[in-house]
Amino acid sequence: MATFVLVPGFWLGAWAWRDVTAALRSQGHEVYPMTLTGVAERDHLAGPEVSLDTHTTDIVRLIEVEDLRDVLLVGHSGGGMPAAQAADRIPDRIARIVYVESGPLPDGTAQFDTLPPEEQQRLRTAIGTGHLLPPPAWDPAADPTNLAGLDEPTLALLRTRATPQPLRAATDPVRRTGGHPVPTALVASTFPLSVVQQMIQQEHPFFTGLADGQLHELPTGHWPMLSEPKALTDVLDLIARS
Repeated sequence: MATFVLVPGFWLGAWAWRDVTAALRSQGHEVYPMTLTGVAERDHLAGPEVSLDTHTTDIVRLIEVEDLRDVLLVGHSGGGMPAAQAADRIPDRIARIVYVESGPLPDGTAQFDTLPPEEQQRLRTAIGTGHLLPPPAWDPAADPTNLAGLDEPTLALLRTRATPQPLRAATDPVRRTGGHPVPTALVASTFPLSVVQQMIQQEHPFFTGLADGQLHELPTGHWPMLSEPKALTDVLDLIARS
């Protein structure tokens, strides 16, 4: 059986992986869901110094301290960036990095850079001089695509448990050493694989890192671990067995 390390996206902690963690463990896998510094039950640590590198170190230290090998490192959304940097730092311990609604951003690119200019401006206005990125309103009427598949109890849970995200996790650019690359896989939920494949063929910088990777489609919203935990578990199990 495989060893999984599950990294949540912005605003969420290990709790978001609860159903997937239980399902993977029931199949015999070893699973380590993470909460990154400054988020969820660790939000008391959300100082202005918390950065993308802090979150990368969180992942690296867990893997090293637990002496994990052949890890399937799963990064959801914004969690894909520290996961990518961690895999670059300790490639000998990583069997594959799995991007869930994420991807290997090019060096020098921050998550913030992928947003449309008007969205960047809206967020900067909301943040002001602060160092935290506030969570969304979790309003399906305003964001039907990303929130697809989430029922009202789950939306209520998100409104209650989501915490502000340390801003530098979104604004710090990805930096890799250029060392040994690890195999990749993508789980796409809000965009069809046909679009991904087209972008790969066109050598789009956001997708070139997936050119030789596994591609999986799981149609739902942006948070498949909450909207389709069983289906996501099945995809992760398939990746582990491939």
